Amino acid sequence: MTPLLFLGLCVAGGVGAGCRFVLDGVVKDRTAGGRGAGFPWSTFVINATGSLLLGLLTGLVTAGALPTDWQPVVGTGFLGGYTTFSTAMVETVNLARQRRPAASLLNGFGVLLVTVLLAGLGLWAGTELAG
Repeated sequence: MTPLLFLGLCVAGGVGAGCRFVLDGVVKDRTAGGRGAGFPWSTFVINATGSLLLGLLTGLVTAGALPTDWQPVVGTGFLGGYTTFSTAMVETVNLARQRRPAASLLNGFGVLLVTVLLAGLGLWAGTELAG
């Protein structure tokens, strides 16, 4: 790894984390998703959009429409800082601890299902757009 690539990853990761922070606040302001209440929509939206974007990026890079140098900076850096799978799992456990088993199961399996489907859709769209 070159020093420039490392710097790019660090900057992109910071920007991705900043975007996550802003979007988290926006979604929480528009839903009943404040701490300890409601369903964790902000984390769900962040992980869903991040999976779609990572699939799209991977499809575009794989099809040769974007240079391969973009994948680690945008994929690992920006989208790694943007998405937050660990937070989704902590929120799933917290829902179970609040004795909300249906919401806990919906969040845990919903995040997994939706993110995999959106990553696949993004990958398909990226290869189609490039081809």
